[in-house]
Amino acid sequence: MRWQVHGERVVYDSEWMRLALTDVELPSGARFEHHVLRMPTHAAGVVVDDPDRGVLLLWRHRFTTDTWGWEVPAGRVDAGETTEEAARRECREETGWEPGPLTALTTYFPHNGTSDATFHLFAATTASHLGDPADTDEAERVEWLAWDDVITAMRRGEVGDGLSLTALLWRLALG
Repeated sequence: MRWQVHGERVVYDSEWMRLALTDVELPSGARFEHHVLRMPTHAAGVVVDDPDRGVLLLWRHRFTTDTWGWEVPAGRVDAGETTEEAARRECREETGWEPGPLTALTTYFPHNGTSDATFHLFAATTASHLGDPADTDEAERVEWLAWDDVITAMRRGEVGDGLSLTALLWRLALG
């Protein structure tokens, strides 16, 4: 069963997001306007899982939820950039570490009932230290955590964002 789209009107638009009302018709014939958040760029993140060091994570505050937590390095994909290039760049900027060769983990839609946001996840098994993070506003600290500590942090609710949870759990479950 496919919902039919009859049109869409923009309510708000910026470089970060677009809120639209989409005129949809259900297979039953019911028709209504559905709020949709359009994301003009994709996001990419990388789990750096070094056998000697552990997992490279950021400890940061998110003002939108007023929470602290561990996150994998991630961010938006810039124009003209591949998702792999974005994941690599974000890791360098946010942590000061250059990930080794990247392997694609998965691509997913974090809230596909209301948004077209798309996240691309990668993994690396090595990293080289370049220096301090270029973007000092991203995290309070950058640390390597052993997998046991990552699992404990997840159980405590210290990994609360969907991108990081998905990336870490994917890596744990599927390698």
